[in-house]
Amino acid sequence: MTDLPTPRGTLTPERNLSDLTWLRVGGPAEWLFQPADEGDLAEFLATLPASVAVFPMGVGSNLIVRDGGLRGVVVRLGRGFNSIVVEGNRVVAGAAALDAHVARRAGEAGVDLAFLRTIPGAIGGAVRMNAGCYGQYVADVLEEIRIVTRQGRAETLPAAALDLRYRQSMIPDGAVIVEATFRAPAGDPAALAARMAEQIAKRDASQPVKERTAGSTFRNPAGFSSTGRANDSHEMKAWTLIDRAGMRGARVGGAQMSPLHANFMINTGGATAADLERLGEDVRKKVFQSSGITLEWEIMRVGEAPADDQGA
Repeated sequence: MTDLPTPRGTLTPERNLSDLTWLRVGGPAEWLFQPADEGDLAEFLATLPASVAVFPMGVGSNLIVRDGGLRGVVVRLGRGFNSIVVEGNRVVAGAAALDAHVARRAGEAGVDLAFLRTIPGAIGGAVRMNAGCYGQYVADVLEEIRIVTRQGRAETLPAAALDLRYRQSMIPDGAVIVEATFRAPAGDPAALAARMAEQIAKRDASQPVKERTAGSTFRNPAGFSSTGRANDSHEMKAWTLIDRAGMRGARVGGAQMSPLHANFMINTGGATAADLERLGEDVRKKVFQSSGITLEWEIMRVGEAPADDQGA
């Protein structure tokens, strides 16, 4: 086993990741690193052998870790990275700050980041995925991010350098986002609070929020500009295609496409990562057969199959 640096934070070998993902599936990380602060993270990465892979992990809201687990080091940021500071119409948020908390804190200060209120997960993941909701996207309000590179260097990158597209960005391999700065329009705090409450009610009525899920399973396949904004005149919703293919409520083992929202995959209890991934591939196959459209996964799938499943 490769010798790893000794950090000030917590470094845990063979840490099971299933309880750190919203779907509650997956095998262990070879190493889980929870840095004490940015300096600890930078020093650790600078002295980590180049042969060791690094995977930054947020709160696991949009992630399937395969049952065989992840090789290398999984970096998970905690309390030292969840600050939220509002300065005029700028909001500086740590990568571990929850999207909903940033939306609320900004709204209380009269800054409109209300679209983040119903997006699951933390700011680092929202930036990486150019998250969006109700016609607004991170790309619309992001000013810059701060990262620690795989080589342990702290760098500030303007939003324009990230090539933000629909559910995509270009973050350097192995780099860990530690902070994001947003510039958003002003809004009346009471009106923003009311809008966020309305959005929560709408979400709760149409999505399986009380189930073990990871948000939208597949990307909407067409009609989005390079900045990630939907072009409604050409948009084709993934849930509509899944519905038409007869896959609403479909099951594989403990995995199911939600009867409430056809593009939400849920763990009904006892599902494995393999169950979830096989169900997703079944959906993709049926949608292609019925519409000729190939759905692309929105949920990130990482890691390895168990040794007894290799090559299966």
